[in-house]
Amino acid sequence: MVDIDSLIGKVRGLKKGKEFQKAEPLAEFRLTYDALAETLEPVYFWILDIMRGTGGSGFGMEVEKLVDNFIASPGSGYFADIGARATRMQEQGMKILATINTVMRSVLNLIYDLKEFEIRLEHYNKYRGKNEREKEGGLLALKQIWMDRVDIRRGAGSINMLTQQLDFVTLRDAFMKAKKPEEVDKMDLNERVKRLLKPRMGEFLDWLGRSERELRNRHELQKTYLKSQVSAVKLYTRWVKPYLKAAEELMMRKELGAAGPSPSSADIITSFNTIVLELQILAKSKIDLEGVRKAIGAGIFPEKLWNIKMRQDYYSCVFADFTFRGLPRIASRAESSHYVHSGRARVVLKAYVLNGDEYNLLKKEIENQDLYEGLRLIEGITTDSLEPIYEDLLKYMEGEKKEEKDTRSFLEKLLGSKPKEKEKVLKLRKETFVERQIRALISNPDAIRRAWLTYHLYKKAHGMPTPLWEFESVPGE
Repeated sequence: MVDIDSLIGKVRGLKKGKEFQKAEPLAEFRLTYDALAETLEPVYFWILDIMRGTGGSGFGMEVEKLVDNFIASPGSGYFADIGARATRMQEQGMKILATINTVMRSVLNLIYDLKEFEIRLEHYNKYRGKNEREKEGGLLALKQIWMDRVDIRRGAGSINMLTQQLDFVTLRDAFMKAKKPEEVDKMDLNERVKRLLKPRMGEFLDWLGRSERELRNRHELQKTYLKSQVSAVKLYTRWVKPYLKAAEELMMRKELGAAGPSPSSADIITSFNTIVLELQILAKSKIDLEGVRKAIGAGIFPEKLWNIKMRQDYYSCVFADFTFRGLPRIASRAESSHYVHSGRARVVLKAYVLNGDEYNLLKKEIENQDLYEGLRLIEGITTDSLEPIYEDLLKYMEGEKKEEKDTRSFLEKLLGSKPKEKEKVLKLRKETFVERQIRALISNPDAIRRAWLTYHLYKKAHGMPTPLWEFESVPGE
């Protein structure tokens, strides 16, 4: 369970010495419901629906799940069933991860091959260019490649070997200087050298045209193959994430929240059929200028705030912490068993008011609580491998605009729009006097009322005794 009080205290910078202090909620309401004859699911969904306003009734708040943890006693059938399901998800995920690893190696090798092709093709580009100096340099480089990779296969009959072993000392220099076979007759060489040089020049010029066509074709084929491999990475990444997420969610937590049980807790008995669940949701309602004006019309806010200006939004927030201690029972014996839970439910509702900066910082802190660490595995495999060749991938994936746009979107989601760019540090802005007044007005009664009514209406709907509260008479209710 995420300790919301501690995180909000950290976000707001509440310190006592070097230690961060817990924030105090505006109001806190606790509800305990113990009924072994009834299931626990209706408790959660009733509160969820009243916060959302499902069916036209309720508060109309935005609700998001923060925590969904569980732990079962090792001797229960639920433990064995969930463990088997998690193992299947892990096995499927690992198979796809092995395939991704193979494809990633292929992508890296293709990038390096394409760079080698570009180096070779650069010599041809210079030779075909209009700059005479670059043209001559490109031709000399290609002649050197031809001698080292093609002519060398002649063994003792190659130009290099004839020059070194048979004293044809002018042959190599003459070959490097000549541009056409016709120029050989005009060079100051003896007839033996000319007879050797003419056919070699013809062979070189024939190789020059054929090798360029072949190299350019291979370059395009490699680019096409790279596109298919990157598409495979995108496909396998989409396939593996559900398995990794399911495997992570099916894993039981060794330690639940600070107030929750651990395997050594008296709530978890090895041979009992017991499960303990922890759920935490955040319900928030945005208070903007229009909301302030509606509250003024309802008599909740004073009229002097009509022309107010705010730099950021404010939210009425209700954090609902659920701790269930239940007895899992099989509801159906189909191909896969379905369980329902009955037992004891403890619900804690906490009211807070957060501004935009506090909310964003809180979300960042919650992400750092490592709720789904397993999902970072695939991101690490792909991100760490692709980041060094980010620009190369974008360059080689050029083609159809839609394909290039999809690839850029995939890479930017994976790596960020600018790899290695430092993440922007979120900072808490100092509130103005007017914003502090808005916070105070929202706190009382809006945020507290929402938490109170969730608690109050649940007890009324289930026939429980409810205490009187001053918010029952608030205008607009």
